Amino acid sequence: MVDPIAGFEEERRHQVSGYSDDASWKMLSHQWLERAFQQRYMYNFNWLGRPIIQTPTDIVAVQELIWEVNPDVVVETGIAHGGSLMLSASMLALLDYREAIDNGTLLDPNDPKRRVIGIDIDIRRHNLDAIRSHPMSNRIDMIEGSSIDAEVIGRVKRDLGEDKKVLVMLDSNHTHDHVLSELETYAPLVSKGSYCIVFDTLVEDLPESCSSDRPWGPGNNPKTAIKEFLESHSEFEVDKYLDDKLMVSAAPLGFLKKVR
Repeated sequence: MVDPIAGFEEERRHQVSGYSDDASWKMLSHQWLERAFQQRYMYNFNWLGRPIIQTPTDIVAVQELIWEVNPDVVVETGIAHGGSLMLSASMLALLDYREAIDNGTLLDPNDPKRRVIGIDIDIRRHNLDAIRSHPMSNRIDMIEGSSIDAEVIGRVKRDLGEDKKVLVMLDSNHTHDHVLSELETYAPLVSKGSYCIVFDTLVEDLPESCSSDRPWGPGNNPKTAIKEFLESHSEFEVDKYLDDKLMVSAAPLGFLKKVR
């Protein structure tokens, strides 16, 4: 008898395998994303009360990956209002809860096992206060400074310690050079089987007008940095299945899985 859970998963994978061949659907998805960027659609959502500047599909994808990978630490570059930190922290809290149930142990909410490290060059005071007063704050460490500054990098490595399973999300300055420097710095911290997620790769595929007020744009963005990074880092591969199933994502080619 076929396992119904495995059968359902196989059915989903079969469906998704055909999405990339549907040119009209892909075109409609891209048109929708272009309009969403123009209308700042991604700014409209919260996670546990804090604004999270992501597409809903990418939020769901991050949730899936954190649950699947089961990391001890999530490292995020780019804090903004803190919604993504809350997403990671709440998922890590659920993983602690799952582990306690599996082991038959008591869970101490004041002594979390898993943590989030957030880095931003400018943590605005109102956001800092809101994050610190949030129920998830005891799972979050924040570092103010450039993500590629040697002192900041050193602190992150010290905070990680040894034998930690790490997942990384890069969502700060979106210029090619900055993202490439982040990839060279933080991707090596990612555990085998885990992910380095790079957001806003979609910039490469949008009209220049969508980023005309920013230092990044077509030809100079996270996607161009990923392509250069992958040329010399075969230990990472783009999760094509995830790309295909999302259809609507601000991070095409941005879900990098460490395979070796």
